[in-house]
Amino acid sequence: MSNISSITHILLLPFADTQKLQLWHFWLFLGISLAALMGNGLINTSTACDQHLHTPRYFFLLNLSLLDLGCISTTVPKSMANSLWDTKDISYTGYCAAQLFFFLFFISAEYSLLTIMSYDRYVAICKPLHYGSLLGSRTCVHMAAAAWGTGFLSALLHTANTFSLPLCGGNAVEQFFCEIPHILKLSCSHSYQREVGLLVLSCLLALGCFVFIVGSYVQIFRAVLKIPSKQGRHKVFSTCLSHLAVLSLFVPTAVFAYMKPHLISSPSLDLVVSVLYSGVPPVVNPLIYSLRNQELKDAVRKLVTGCVSAAIHCLLYPRKGFHCRS
Repeated sequence: MSNISSITHILLLPFADTQKLQLWHFWLFLGISLAALMGNGLINTSTACDQHLHTPRYFFLLNLSLLDLGCISTTVPKSMANSLWDTKDISYTGYCAAQLFFFLFFISAEYSLLTIMSYDRYVAICKPLHYGSLLGSRTCVHMAAAAWGTGFLSALLHTANTFSLPLCGGNAVEQFFCEIPHILKLSCSHSYQREVGLLVLSCLLALGCFVFIVGSYVQIFRAVLKIPSKQGRHKVFSTCLSHLAVLSLFVPTAVFAYMKPHLISSPSLDLVVSVLYSGVPPVVNPLIYSLRNQELKDAVRKLVTGCVSAAIHCLLYPRKGFHCRS
């Protein structure tokens, strides 16, 4: 019987069997990473630099962008390196444990933050006169800190519990990164009940957050329907569409990844689902939030225009532009 003391490395599932297809995977993931970095970087910089965006809504959006960057930076780079160098093995108690911890940290914190953002939309639409008092700057910082703290605690408990399990099923993980369900498949049948119980508890807490989100939007829909003008209803409801779109993309795929029946589980399906909930949202979220948000689009345009103008000024007048130095 093998256990974690005798296993030092595990094998990750490659996206393709041939080196040529693995290189295509490398370039695809490189494009995804660069798109996520550029989109979330623009949102973070614009939100931090533009005084008009120093509101609770954009403060939470800034935190969401940071979590998206952290999430994609945890899983994608190692997979790209494995495809480029045609390798599959990683350190089990080293890189794999760190990857699992940080991935759970960012994913759990993001779900908590999305729950908080639904409360922000509820207060903004249903209790607009109390928005400033209910969501002051200190309150927003505390709520964001609670989301990050929840992610840290959840990641710590799951990682410590998962990597204390003895392994009996070899060292090949049918996933392109370290993920709890696939590590549990390698553990001894009599030893993973504790982690399964912890997963059930986490699912119940996640269900509570989902009920809170649904309840918030039920109240929002009721308030929107009471607005007499069609234009007014559309304008108010458009402020929620981006949040609803992000929730619709993130929650179903994440739930399916962890709760799908074993009968329909397959390596190819697991790869696709994992990419959908871990790699796609960091790329799509900036587009979703900026597509129908004129304030954010104006801030991004102002930032890009200013950077381009400064770069041109530095190239044309290098001696006069002392501020061009980094």
